[in-house]
Amino acid sequence: MTAPNNRERILPRLIHEEIKESFINYSMSVIVSRALPDVRDGLKPVHRRVLYAMSELGLVPGRPYKKSATVVGDVLGKYHPHGDSSVYDALVRMVQDFSLRYPLVDGQGNFGSVDGDPAAAYRYTEARLTRVAMEMLADIDKGTVDYAPNFDDRLLEPKVLPSAVPNLLVNGSSGIAVGMATNIPPHNLREVVSALITIIDDPDVDATAIRKLIKGPDFPTGGYIYGRAGIKDYQETGRGRIVMRARAVIEEKESSNKSQIVVTELPYQVNKAKLIMDIADLVKDGKIEGISALRDESDKDGMRVVMELKRDAIPRVVLNQLYKHTSMQSTFGVIMLALVPDPGTRQLVPKIMPLRVVLDHYIEHRHEVVVRRTQFDLDKALEREHILEGLKIAVDNIDAVIKLIRAAADTQTASAQLQKKFKLSERQAEAILNMRLAKLTGLEIDKLETELGEVRDFIKEMRSILASKPRRMKIIRDELEDVVQRFGDERRSEIISDEGEFSIEDLIAEEDMVITISHAGYIKRTSVSTYRKQRRGGRGLSGQGLKDEDFIEHLFIGSTHDYILCFSEDGRCFWLKVHEIPQAGRAAKGKPIVNLINVSPDTQIKAMVPVREFSDTQFLLFCTRWGTVKKTALSQYSNVRNTGIKAIKIEAGDELIDVQVTSGSNDIVLASKHGLSVRFHEMDVREMGRDTTGVKGIELREGDGVVGMVVIKRDATILVVTERGLGKCSQIDEYRVQKRGGKGIITVNRTDKTGDVVGIMEVLPEDEIMLITKHGVIIRSSVAQIRVTGRIAQGVRLVNLDEGDLVTAVARVVPDDAESGDATDEEEVDDSPAGVTADE
Repeated sequence: MTAPNNRERILPRLIHEEIKESFINYSMSVIVSRALPDVRDGLKPVHRRVLYAMSELGLVPGRPYKKSATVVGDVLGKYHPHGDSSVYDALVRMVQDFSLRYPLVDGQGNFGSVDGDPAAAYRYTEARLTRVAMEMLADIDKGTVDYAPNFDDRLLEPKVLPSAVPNLLVNGSSGIAVGMATNIPPHNLREVVSALITIIDDPDVDATAIRKLIKGPDFPTGGYIYGRAGIKDYQETGRGRIVMRARAVIEEKESSNKSQIVVTELPYQVNKAKLIMDIADLVKDGKIEGISALRDESDKDGMRVVMELKRDAIPRVVLNQLYKHTSMQSTFGVIMLALVPDPGTRQLVPKIMPLRVVLDHYIEHRHEVVVRRTQFDLDKALEREHILEGLKIAVDNIDAVIKLIRAAADTQTASAQLQKKFKLSERQAEAILNMRLAKLTGLEIDKLETELGEVRDFIKEMRSILASKPRRMKIIRDELEDVVQRFGDERRSEIISDEGEFSIEDLIAEEDMVITISHAGYIKRTSVSTYRKQRRGGRGLSGQGLKDEDFIEHLFIGSTHDYILCFSEDGRCFWLKVHEIPQAGRAAKGKPIVNLINVSPDTQIKAMVPVREFSDTQFLLFCTRWGTVKKTALSQYSNVRNTGIKAIKIEAGDELIDVQVTSGSNDIVLASKHGLSVRFHEMDVREMGRDTTGVKGIELREGDGVVGMVVIKRDATILVVTERGLGKCSQIDEYRVQKRGGKGIITVNRTDKTGDVVGIMEVLPEDEIMLITKHGVIIRSSVAQIRVTGRIAQGVRLVNLDEGDLVTAVARVVPDDAESGDATDEEEVDDSPAGVTADE
């Protein structure tokens, strides 16, 4: 025996062509045969096979359950040549009432939970079809759908189910194919049917009218849908973003005079157990404040997650923190992608569709089902009419028929003679030969004639339906009304319009906070009222519990309603809200800023700017240590990513020192640590993009550097503070306007007694300032206590410093009425001229 010549079966082919063709074939297999639902019945192949196999097994409502293993084995052996886990997972999902809005399988046993618990193995659980699933399969035996051979050509399986229920919309679907994905939310059956009936009654109805009927998704887990913009988007375009929120109530505990937040419904597909763990971790890390206890009280009667609040916590604020930081608020990205039959080839093709198109495809499918069902019933009726006509001929000629049959040698001969003598068909003759003698009674003959009349009336009715599309559409309408009457229920998800939304800022009392950042990167906010006001020259209060060698590097005053734009030394911008900064006591060190914004531990924040709105008519003015300035529209910073965005290009060796909001027409004052300053018009600085370096603002001498920038917005005085604790106020008019980029004029008579300049700002007499030292001491003082002197004077003592301590920062504070603390005598400092201006 010779070996077969295998070389004859080797076909040479370029590998890139083979890979391309094979991947296309694989992609289409995944798209059409696995991952995407059919627009007509809303089912993927595996779900359709499970339902069909269960109906073939007789697992219908009212019949006993059978082991899920029976279903899985039957589906695998007959229709689905894949793994058993895919079949059982599909079965489990169709059981879960928290996954499907209208479950298609009735399960008995452990089929998982909202806590993410897995279902029991299929040898333990049992299942049968629900009544909704029976509507999906109704009339499947009447030729209403096409069939295709199964994987081994032994059996036939339906390509689609008749689906008297609009399953794609009411139960939704999700899946990832190759190069595409679908994510269709569930909807309320009553609303969907109402829209379908409206389209049937008025095919020209517009999308706005449909949107009034289908208000939006209706998730099985309930909860809130926040805003209508995303709903409008996906209904009109097929894509949209739905914001979901947990349903929570605030309860007051009379026994302890405390409040608690109770969550009773979660957003769709949120794992309750994981949510509780996440909340616990956030409370532990300090990102969510005000929760003292957390427990899960859920039972067979429903969900109940309880969060007890601290006595001083504001319940609505804590609730909004939960929405912001946990999956109690999550999004559902809608992609209305489904397989649609091509009108020409009838091949399924993936297509993203707006809501109206999906509804139209379903109506078209149901119309085809009604036509095929009616034709099937007509064909059966015509067959029955044919038989009944033959039987009537036999009854009318019963004696001759009996005589002929008795004389015939065999059945075949009798059939042939009957056909010949009475002009009958073979089937009619066969029916006569099979007729029982009891049919010859007078009563049975009357029944025969009655049935024949009824069949002929039915035939007339069926032909009338096939001839009239309005009648067919009315049948579809009536069947939809019947479905909604039996299975329709109230909406579970409540939609909150944009007008009803509230933000956390609406619930937080607006007050000014002291925000500080240490050199080691610790940040905190403390109420301004925490620091008592003192007279000039006081000792101050300990402002921060700092580690050894750490010191306060930045101090800022901002409202709890402000956004804070944080600018790092390397010129990147990050978003933060003042109320999101952890509040701490005066002596606390705060939290690492890396926990709040996405920066590395060694990154230093050099400027923080409070912003309410990102306007096109306002600008950010940047200043660097080397005297570079840059102006950029504030609106360019309205969408900051988690990783930050480039705010200014910093040259090697330079660093950002300040950023302020301007109107575009302010005057600018830059001051250097050696006591020089320059004032110029902001219009001298042209507007630039974010990723630019800027232009020269001041000409610096070797060893000098800019320490502060003033944007003149008020008829105020200029306050200058030195590192030795001296300060003075001078009239703005003493700073004459120069050209940008000049060497400037003297702003303070710098000596060893004054030290370098550490800060400059514009102030009014009613303002208050805060000074912070290297050792963490903070003193609050009124500007009215600081006399107005000449521009080149040294000033007066603002704070008494311990040995080795230096002033590092100064900030303006909104004044309050409460004054406390000891007054000190004013210590005059020689303010006689000690030099000349740099340009004189």
